[in-house]
Amino acid sequence: MSISIAEALRVASQILDRSGVPEARREAGSLLSFILGKNRTFLISHAEDQLEDASLSTFRDSVERRAAGEPLQYITGVQDFFGREFRVTPDVLIPRPETELLVDAALEFAGPSPFICDVGTGSGCIAITLLREHIEARAVALDISPAAIEVAKVNANNLSVSDRLTFLVSDCFDAVDQSNYQFDLVVSNPPYVSEAMIEGLQREVRDHEPLVALSPGADGISIIRRLLHETRAFLKHDGYLIMEIGFDQGDAATALVDRGIWKLLEIRPDLQCIPRIVVLQKI
Repeated sequence: MSISIAEALRVASQILDRSGVPEARREAGSLLSFILGKNRTFLISHAEDQLEDASLSTFRDSVERRAAGEPLQYITGVQDFFGREFRVTPDVLIPRPETELLVDAALEFAGPSPFICDVGTGSGCIAITLLREHIEARAVALDISPAAIEVAKVNANNLSVSDRLTFLVSDCFDAVDQSNYQFDLVVSNPPYVSEAMIEGLQREVRDHEPLVALSPGADGISIIRRLLHETRAFLKHDGYLIMEIGFDQGDAATALVDRGIWKLLEIRPDLQCIPRIVVLQKI
């Protein structure tokens, strides 16, 4: 039985809405746009076009996955970050808009030819974006997950920065040779959700995004503590550490800063005025 684009979107929107998916109509449109390889304008202007059986079947499967809580980005396999398209899989966190603020800060403090380290690179969105925005930069990207590193390598190749980016499987700096690596800038969006907070996360995050990239365990600031302690050995004098923190961690992060090692330059708020990006300089 044939069905029009308009009718397919109507039915899909109802299914997603009943399943508690926010902005159900928009999500349905995004899924169908991806499947057809067309933009939203096409869906509107061709609303009465009949969908081919194969496209309809794929669309229905995708709607079922989204209704079950799987994030849109894992279904389509892509997410926009800083105006570029990144490959994402369930092995990596989905890049968030607030992390773009970390990139903004890093670019301000990067200097003319910076050597950058991205700790917990995930999809590689931070390191790769910095290299794309700063053509004289070089970077090393670290992640504890070999699967995440493979996703990041795909993104580095797709965005043409592989020649300036080195990848290492590493738990923070554990696999990094201090004698070979001294950085001008270290950036990180570390896992910072405490174990007690996991249950309260949206189902899309709680049930589908990689736990190792979300939470360090019972203590939500344990990786932040490690970064403050370990980074100094890999950072040049006057170098910078810029990291993202959780919505309720501003005071805790500030209290952890050793003023004999670090100058706390600022904690930048996100768009909701929540302390989000910590900017430190090694003394």
